[in-house]
Amino acid sequence: MNILICDDDREISRAIEIYLRNEGYHVIQARDGLEALDAVKKNDIHLILMDVMMPHMDGIQATMQIRQEKNIPIIMLSAKAEDYDKINGLNVGADDYVTKPFNPMELVARVKSQLRRYTDLGSLHKEESGDVWRSGGLTLDDAKKSVEVDGRPVSLTPTEYRILLFLVKNAGRVFSIEQIYEKVWDEPAYNPENTVAVHIRHIREKIEIDPGNPQYLKVVWGTGYKVEKYQREV
Repeated sequence: MNILICDDDREISRAIEIYLRNEGYHVIQARDGLEALDAVKKNDIHLILMDVMMPHMDGIQATMQIRQEKNIPIIMLSAKAEDYDKINGLNVGADDYVTKPFNPMELVARVKSQLRRYTDLGSLHKEESGDVWRSGGLTLDDAKKSVEVDGRPVSLTPTEYRILLFLVKNAGRVFSIEQIYEKVWDEPAYNPENTVAVHIRHIREKIEIDPGNPQYLKVVWGTGYKVEKYQREV
């Protein structure tokens, strides 16, 4: 699989590359957002490690442009550890956010986790299972990894798709933020509120006519989130 590292710090990017190559990944380097956009156009990229602060075009702008056409996983790298910065990164479409300095092995683990989910539940998975999940006008075809609302195609990021699929498959049940995080991210929840809330908001903005008064993805105050009952077709 091809991983794009976009970071203007050559020492950091080279160190990450060594660890990723040792795991068998092919690595492509970019030094700023403009080079990242070019690399995405010219190569079949399966995951991006995107630094935030870079010359010419920063990681926020680059992620926004990539998200207009691509749903590949993006992990943001930043020295900024404040909740605002993390939320900002997730708001523009990042799937995960890692604060510098980081443990290289932890970063590799996050890369593997994102790629595994992308392969199993994202665009790379081609198995024709025939599973279709419905909740009113909301339809998820898990064989095609597609989402429609009243026949209109909806483009979700891999993480957004996994959250919605999990809730739809368990429609009618209420899940706490911690439960959603642990099921979707497959790791213990540690202060997951902002991460899950941002993704939930993005999903609502894409599938709901009125995100402030959602029809499908609803909050149960003080408890968590749920999707209303569905009908399954096989």
